[in-house]
Amino acid sequence: MGSDAVDVTGQVSVLTGGIKVGMMSESASGTLDGLGEPGAPRHMKPLDRAEALRLLASVALGRLFFTQRALPAVRPVIHVLDGEDVIVRLSDADALAAVAAPAGGPPAVVAFEADVIDAERHVGWSVVVTGYACRIGDKAELERYGRLLRHRAPQAVTGTLRIRPELITGFEFVDATALQ
Repeated sequence: MGSDAVDVTGQVSVLTGGIKVGMMSESASGTLDGLGEPGAPRHMKPLDRAEALRLLASVALGRLFFTQRALPAVRPVIHVLDGEDVIVRLSDADALAAVAAPAGGPPAVVAFEADVIDAERHVGWSVVVTGYACRIGDKAELERYGRLLRHRAPQAVTGTLRIRPELITGFEFVDATALQ
């Protein structure tokens, strides 16, 4: 497993530069064990599509997952929602080339994820949008999205993408005692 170690409770610890960082692990019962709080159960509650989109719209930063040179790749990106479509701007020309389909070609399959997780209490949410990414070329749309995203991306932009979702999944991580 490389530098990862699994303890007897099934919790995963990652060793990074000599620092041990705790992570939550899902148990077979569908609860999450909170690290630092032994025995503090957490439940993973599925979110409906509308709530997942509402939460996604509440944050500016997410992660774009795509394939680059036949390997999985991820980039932090800023985003806005346009209906259910996720609009992202890229400042990485290599990532844009990997994601943007050639003219007339099929769109690339990507995933976009955003979350808010309380590091101490291990509660929060995570939403993943899986769909097709197409480069936006319409000048009026680019200007509109440029105004919406400008304050969030001061670096030079190489391209803007629209992700049309096929799947939207979300989970809320809640304290199990709050459900009782």
